[in-house]
Amino acid sequence: MELQSVKQRFGIIGNSELLNRAIDKALQVAPTDISVLITGESGVGKEVFPKIIHQFSSRKHGPYIAVNCGAIPEGTIDSELFGHEKGSFTGATDSRKGYFEEVSGGTIFLDEVAELPLSTQVRLLRVLESGEFLKVGSSKVIKTDVRVVAATNLDVEKAINQGKFREDLYYRLSTVPIYVPPLRERKDDIILLFRKFAADLAEKYRMPVIRLTEDARQELMNFRWPGNVRQLKNITEQLAVIEKEREIDREIIRRYLPASGTSKLPVLFKEEQEENKHLSERELLYKILFDMRKDINDLKKVVFDLNKEEDVRQSMGDERYYEMNSRYGHSTTKHREPRKDVPDIQHESFVPGNYYSEQIEDSSEPIQDSEVVEESLSIQKKEIDLIKKALEKHQGRRKQAAKELGISERTLYRKIKEYNIES
Repeated sequence: MELQSVKQRFGIIGNSELLNRAIDKALQVAPTDISVLITGESGVGKEVFPKIIHQFSSRKHGPYIAVNCGAIPEGTIDSELFGHEKGSFTGATDSRKGYFEEVSGGTIFLDEVAELPLSTQVRLLRVLESGEFLKVGSSKVIKTDVRVVAATNLDVEKAINQGKFREDLYYRLSTVPIYVPPLRERKDDIILLFRKFAADLAEKYRMPVIRLTEDARQELMNFRWPGNVRQLKNITEQLAVIEKEREIDREIIRRYLPASGTSKLPVLFKEEQEENKHLSERELLYKILFDMRKDINDLKKVVFDLNKEEDVRQSMGDERYYEMNSRYGHSTTKHREPRKDVPDIQHESFVPGNYYSEQIEDSSEPIQDSEVVEESLSIQKKEIDLIKKALEKHQGRRKQAAKELGISERTLYRKIKEYNIES
């Protein structure tokens, strides 16, 4: 069949060699049952090619359905495609046939197929290989005879590398790949499309047709058209409805063309932005965690120093401890000027036991029964000591002791058993 008659039948505008090659490929593969994957940017008109394939196939009298995989929620996509049994999930009040069962003997067009969840991709692969599938909530194998044509505007190889699309499914779908070129790769078709859209709009709303000056034509042809045919149609409609002048020059065109025309597709740009956003959030989270870790370490050091000083005080006795602090320039009862040869316990990293030990050894005045206590770093020992003190303070009453420790009575009972503490 001649390409021109196919274009007229399906409303395809353009004489680009790339476009003609895509149409010719669709016509050649149509009589077979081979799976077809249509690739191309958003807005190029990929949805026309499955219709061409179906109408020129032996299934043309069978059903045809187009399914937008990206528009169906992930939780219901399996039910929509393969059906479900009654009671298989909440809200499944009746059994339901899926698209693959309903369209048996015809063609199903899976648009945005790369948006399918990985679990659904496994089910789809089985249908393509054996024509078999299971309904949701059923163990009965169902056979179907469906021709699958799929389409995507994503970079499939990138999706495979990112683990978002199965490689085996890609090769099974793309037995015959058809590439639909973007508008910037068929610049000569831009003016033809503009004239078609302008004429259709003038006829619909009974208004004069808008026309382009030569410089306006060049402006349209030099634009990148990230939204492709869909974007061109949108701008044509704006010009026809808003502008009073029917002759459109370059200055008027520039007011309607967005600055993003020199960039790549918004879909890809958006993905890069999302990746950078997640990276920034991750780095911020790491920074917060590291700051928290530093604060906890500082707090542990303060608590350790305080416990060290308390242990020294208890080992010496209150009177000897206060006497020692007074002798070496520290006072626990009132403020005194610290001696220059003694480190300030509040401003220096200071371990009281070690310092007192050195001063006692060097002092000419003997101190009887001096003892340096080495700090135990056992958390378990500290916990046992605290439990014993709390029990002694409250005379063995566990409820009051647990409240004092800030734990439940059940936890206290468990720890008493665990540490074999006599209460």
